[in-house]
Amino acid sequence: MQKILLHYINSFSGLSKEVWWLALITLINRAGAMVIPFLSLYLTDDLFFSLEQVGWIMTSYGLGSFFGAWLGGKLSDYIGYYKVILGSLLLTGASFLIVQYFSSFWSICISFFVLIAIADAARPAFFVALSAYSKPENKTRSLTFIRLAINLGFSAGPALGGIIITSIGYHGLFWVDGITCIIAGLVMTQTLHPKKARELDKEVIINNPIPAYRDGIYIIFLIALALFGFIFVQYFSTVPLYYKEVHELSEEKIGLLLAMNGALIFFFEMPLIAYLEKTSISKVGNVINGLIFTGISFVLFLVTPWSGILVIGMIIATLGEMVAFPFGNAFALDRSKKGRQGAYMGLYSMSFSVAHIFGHNSGMQLIDNYGYDNSWVFMAIIAGIGTALLFIVKQQLTREKVAG
Repeated sequence: MQKILLHYINSFSGLSKEVWWLALITLINRAGAMVIPFLSLYLTDDLFFSLEQVGWIMTSYGLGSFFGAWLGGKLSDYIGYYKVILGSLLLTGASFLIVQYFSSFWSICISFFVLIAIADAARPAFFVALSAYSKPENKTRSLTFIRLAINLGFSAGPALGGIIITSIGYHGLFWVDGITCIIAGLVMTQTLHPKKARELDKEVIINNPIPAYRDGIYIIFLIALALFGFIFVQYFSTVPLYYKEVHELSEEKIGLLLAMNGALIFFFEMPLIAYLEKTSISKVGNVINGLIFTGISFVLFLVTPWSGILVIGMIIATLGEMVAFPFGNAFALDRSKKGRQGAYMGLYSMSFSVAHIFGHNSGMQLIDNYGYDNSWVFMAIIAGIGTALLFIVKQQLTREKVAG
């Protein structure tokens, strides 16, 4: 037991203090993101919107995320990641405080589009900052550490949010979200100001940078990641419905299954990544393995009606997530050194915005029209297509290395 604990602690060694501060800022920000998990409830219970209207509001939310990721990537290259992150945190805080006073359908659509665009403008900038604050050999573990902070924040946020709703009401969420964003920004000014923070990897932009959209290998990689995101988001929309309608699980048991995902990530992701970094498997190879694991988790739903398979499926899907996301992030950061890093990471963030825009709604439509079993077959096929694209990326990288 002591050996396992020591291995877990050692997986955090070597990370710069700037990465630790960035993780704390992320934790504060994500723990305060309480409105998002309760957004559909707020829109239906508090503002009395129809489900169709909620669908359009969520679409405007997704489009705001897409636009924000693009804008944040551009701004990171022109004014620097520090100003983008700080501006996003402070303006997001102010936006949360203002949005609560809108109640009409169109004002909510527009205000949430603006809010999430401002908030997600920080996503590519965070990647660029993480790259600058990490030694090249520590980038994958640094990314994993930030994911750990995000998962901790998302675990604490909904629990605190439920307490706030019952004691103060939905408007209390907006105040807490707004204030925590501003606090995260103030912490950043004291810990990661350019005069205080060390950039450990200054090799960000090379001469004659390649525009991200003209990097064919990178575009194929992002298409594969968007397909991976498309099937992965099902675990937060259609799969919980499958748990309830087909396996007749209670909300409590569904909550425990979803919580298992976060618990596995918290305890095993850092040691797993530290181990995989020492193997001969390439970053793209690890993403391929992660996508295959996630695809298999959907196939398992077709194997047996035994409800225990849901636990096995969640474990395998979480394993796929733990392997694919950190190494996918790391590959994107490495590739971004061929051009303007902000633009590269902006496209990376946009690929997941696309998955959110189309994944949830398409999954619901598939289930409604073709049933659960056919939908899981479709998800497995999507995983296969994504895997094939990543094998093409791997082959192209080998040719590029030989030619270069």
